[in-house]
Amino acid sequence: MKIIDLDKEQIEQLEEALEAYDEKHITYSLDGRISIGIVIGGEVVAGLDACMTCFKILYVSTVFVDEAHRRKGYGKELLIELESRAKKLGANTIRLDTFGYQGKEFYIAMGYEQAGFYRNDEDDYEEYFFVKRI
Repeated sequence: MKIIDLDKEQIEQLEEALEAYDEKHITYSLDGRISIGIVIGGEVVAGLDACMTCFKILYVSTVFVDEAHRRKGYGKELLIELESRAKKLGANTIRLDTFGYQGKEFYIAMGYEQAGFYRNDEDDYEEYFFVKRI
């Protein structure tokens, strides 16, 4: 046995092999992306980005509301719109993650269920994983 650094072609081969394996278990796929924002005075002050993954799961990678515009309901409005659009794409689950200093309490208030958590004492942070069935 020898551990090596992979080149681009070898990485592509691994990805293709994983995709072929997954196809045995994933009998359908959905495509789509939701990238929405709130504009005030020509400036984007809040937004989110999400994409469809396997098993009708929409993964939210980014949610941000500018500090000057927080606590005005913009995040709530974005998530409500996200959930509406996710249903239209065919999603039945939304998943996301957040650090402890970000939006943990917000997601709980919006009906998201904590599905996981870990704490890194060395670097002093916590990460939470959430899902919501829609």
